Amino acid sequence: MSIYANCREELLNAVHNIVNKKGKNEFSIMEVIEYMGRENTPYSESTIRTHITSRCCSNAPENHAVVYNDLERIGRGKYKIIHK
Repeated sequence: MSIYANCREELLNAVHNIVNKKGKNEFSIMEVIEYMGRENTPYSESTIRTHITSRCCSNAPENHAVVYNDLERIGRGKYKIIHK
C-alpha cells in the first residue's frame, strides 16, 4: 500500500526529490516515470504522464474538470515546479 493519498501527491514528492537532487528547477517526464517506477508506484506510465502534462500543469489546455497549478511546461518535455 502506498503512503500517498493519490497520484498527484506521489508525483509532487517525486518531482521535488528530482529537482532537489539536480539543484535545478527543471525535470522531464521520463525522469519522473523512472523515479516513481523505482519507488514501486501503483500508477501506470499513462496516468503519470496525464498528471504531468495536463492535470497538474498550469499552462496546459483545459481538458479536466479538476486541475492544479503545480507545474509549468517550459519546453518540449521539460517542466518546472511553480511553487517550491
